[in-house]
Amino acid sequence: MPPRIAVFTKNRTNPAYAAARLGADRVAARFGATTAHYVPDKPDDVGEQIALIEKAIAERPDAAVFVPVDETACNGAIRGFDAANIPLFNIITRTTAGRRVTFVGSDDRALAKNIAGYLFAKLTHQGTIIVVEGTPASATSRERLLGFHDALAEEPAIKVRCSLRGDYQRDVARSVFIGAVKQWPGVDAVLCANDAMALGVLDALAAKADRGDRPLVVGVNAIPEAVAAIAAGRMLATADFDAMKMSSIATEAAVRHLRGEAIPAEIILQVQVVDAGNCAAWNGPFEARLDPDWNAVIGQTS
Repeated sequence: MPPRIAVFTKNRTNPAYAAARLGADRVAARFGATTAHYVPDKPDDVGEQIALIEKAIAERPDAAVFVPVDETACNGAIRGFDAANIPLFNIITRTTAGRRVTFVGSDDRALAKNIAGYLFAKLTHQGTIIVVEGTPASATSRERLLGFHDALAEEPAIKVRCSLRGDYQRDVARSVFIGAVKQWPGVDAVLCANDAMALGVLDALAAKADRGDRPLVVGVNAIPEAVAAIAAGRMLATADFDAMKMSSIATEAAVRHLRGEAIPAEIILQVQVVDAGNCAAWNGPFEARLDPDWNAVIGQTS
């Protein structure tokens, strides 16, 4: 029987998680494995993910590729994988309970500092910005906010007008940004913790009656719509935090583990800033992107 891999993502609204599901499916198919997806209907819902974990365990997959919707709230359910002897391959956000074979992710704090530093250089190290944060319960959001603050600590002439909570969702970011419209005048840039929120900010700016100067906008994830916005000159840059690659590598790690191969305890992916100068390499649908090369990725992280 082919290996059966349960794939857990946080929601169906963030394009990065759609890419993660696609990456898992493609790699599993390449290795003759099958996938089953477990996604909360309500974005990032703890209760739903707990129920989905219990459902998956009852269905006895051979392995699980997993991102928690909350750092600690699902810990009791996560321990169920251990009790059922289902090996766990953790992506994007580190689990804080139970065993895992490996964690596949990136250094969120460093990438956030890098994209913020890139933005501040474009502002010639002076100006006023708005920060759009992700979901408070998400470790990636916390680490990215720390990275933003690291960059700000080195730039005394960059001032933060306000910080908004966009919950990593496009519609939420659009709504809160419109709600903060009185904060817009004189703002030079908007620093967003992911691309979905950056696109929500762009939506809000496009709806603005006054077509005067627009702030520069940056995000994180390099999702296709954000890259297209960069190519069109509507968005300045993003950081290539690649959930599709993380899920692909974790799925391949699962198959290799089930074959008896040794797997590194951590696989940390390198991140690039994507801007108008190099965005052609990312400018297309997720389906057109190549699967990562296992040996190249492991070589870079060893």
